[in-house]
Amino acid sequence: MAVSDSPSGGSTPPHQEQQANSKYGFTKPLSLAGPTDADLQRNNDLDKFLLDSGLYESNEESAARKEVLHRLDQIVKSWVKQLTRQRGYTDQMVEDANAVIFTFGSYRLGVHGPGVDIDTLCIGPSYVNREEDFFIILHNILAEMEEVSELQPVPDAHVPVMKFKFQGISIDLLYASISLLVVPEDLDISHGSVLYDVDEPTVRSLNGCRVADQILKLVPNVEHFRTTLRCLKFWAKRRGVYSNVTGFLGGVNWAILVARICQLYPNAIPSMLVSRFFRVYTQWRWPNPVMLCSIEENELGFPIWDPRRNPRDRFHTMPIITPAYPCMNSSYNVSASTLRVMVDQFCYGNKICDEIELNKAQWSALFQPYIFFEAYKNYLQVDIIASDTDDLLAWRGWVESRLRMLTLKIERDTNGMLQCHPYPHEYVDTSKPCAHSAFFMGLQRKEGVRGQEGQQFDIRGTVDEFRQEINMYMYWKPGMDIFVSHVRRKQLPAFVFPDGYKRTRMPRHISHQAEITGDDATNCYSGPGLSERCIKRKNYSEMVDKKPDKPDKRASISPQRLECVSPESCTGKSGGTAQMSIECIKGVRLAGSTTKDANSNCKIKSSDALPGSGLRTEVADMQISEAGFVNTTHDMLKSRSVEVPNEVSC
Repeated sequence: MAVSDSPSGGSTPPHQEQQANSKYGFTKPLSLAGPTDADLQRNNDLDKFLLDSGLYESNEESAARKEVLHRLDQIVKSWVKQLTRQRGYTDQMVEDANAVIFTFGSYRLGVHGPGVDIDTLCIGPSYVNREEDFFIILHNILAEMEEVSELQPVPDAHVPVMKFKFQGISIDLLYASISLLVVPEDLDISHGSVLYDVDEPTVRSLNGCRVADQILKLVPNVEHFRTTLRCLKFWAKRRGVYSNVTGFLGGVNWAILVARICQLYPNAIPSMLVSRFFRVYTQWRWPNPVMLCSIEENELGFPIWDPRRNPRDRFHTMPIITPAYPCMNSSYNVSASTLRVMVDQFCYGNKICDEIELNKAQWSALFQPYIFFEAYKNYLQVDIIASDTDDLLAWRGWVESRLRMLTLKIERDTNGMLQCHPYPHEYVDTSKPCAHSAFFMGLQRKEGVRGQEGQQFDIRGTVDEFRQEINMYMYWKPGMDIFVSHVRRKQLPAFVFPDGYKRTRMPRHISHQAEITGDDATNCYSGPGLSERCIKRKNYSEMVDKKPDKPDKRASISPQRLECVSPESCTGKSGGTAQMSIECIKGVRLAGSTTKDANSNCKIKSSDALPGSGLRTEVADMQISEAGFVNTTHDMLKSRSVEVPNEVSC
């Protein structure tokens, strides 16, 4: 739907209102207002900021991606013809044999940036299977090609994938075998017939493309959607909440959230949509689901998201439902801990957008990086090592995929009193002679709950349970090892800081926040889940220089075991068996909560609501109908504890 050039931002013609109400989404919009002159100016400023931030690829890179996709299409076509010939099919069948390449994810949505990978799907005929033909034969073909590097098959993933680089461009390649002997070149993947007689991994593989196409069909203005999504993905990465594997949100999750805002404000431009995004999701009453359309049932009988029938669905913390059949919760990895962090970040974004609309801040303030290592007093450090970079690539992927379980187990075993904030960024200590990678989690006592003075949390058993799960890695090799340790803020290793040491000066974005919230830290709207914790002035003395040549003593870990003077010293104790040497944590002592709950001071404006009611009421009413189950979902969920879902309990 085109946005009117009129700057009035006032009434909308009746035919436009009728179109907005009937075409997009299944609830009425929250507002039909168009942009004002001020909105148009802010939109121009936002466009310039995104361009200056390097979020758009060059024409040369775009051409290189198209060439890679063309080459990949040729390779899979040749591969299928080869298999058809080997299996004794007729010459006509060999000639007709075909496979096609589809894209999905950010590339298909049109929001990819420079250097990002391309999500691709190969669709082949019914007689070409995934287990042998794709992961063995095609894998071997790719392995022999000079253009291909870093080839990594992941056949046991929730969505089986083959990862590699082709001419330097990262590719994630899925495979789906559909119930056709010949795959037409113009295959309509949105048609339900592609799902006939296929297994669930194939359905999950196909739905990446199907969901992307549905999203583009369900938004009022595709270009406004793309600009808004590009902006919010950049924001999420800067704020440390872009990672599906860690328990935050990935590309499709952010796309659905943005698309829903586009439906609720069909005539808004990107600068308005970004502001409304934070305004709506700071007050969204999770676990009410976000959906772009009604959930469709089908005679094919694949499971769909339905908490009335499926007990597991009742424990999903932040349901974001895909719009293509079979509708699924795309954010099942989100836990109570990561949801808490994201809500804090939504509050942060909402506050900054309010300042931008009052001309008290620029767009750059919204994208200030999240200073994770100034947000907490206590951290868990997870060091991952291997004999070489190839082994580390696979080993790190396995450990990273399990880190969210460590977060859940810690909160479960401490009854939610010890809260975790996993950080999705990887850090590398280049001084180590063996291949190294590290991830960190922030730790804090649950806010608003008084604890016994000096109380410690003994999580040795929790870490040991985590060790046993990591130990199940079937591709373990000598040299692969992992260490878990508790470090305080003063003890953080130098390699996590860009310059190799802590800064003594207060970061400028913290200074900016102090201007917004006042000097008194107790009046800050943000909790420790935000990077800019309002640290009292007396605590700045803790932010001393940390020189790399004078490391502090680390708690609960043996330096000799972590040092890895040679690859041989990094091997497991049991001579090649998958025995992990995880250092158990004796205890974590927290000083207690020092900041207020982030949600308590989130101020929501209601100027964009439809006449006759405030935005809060509109969103609440919309959520009740959006759930699709009236009171059923709410009644089932309100009585449960959201700290630790039962489905991950041991």
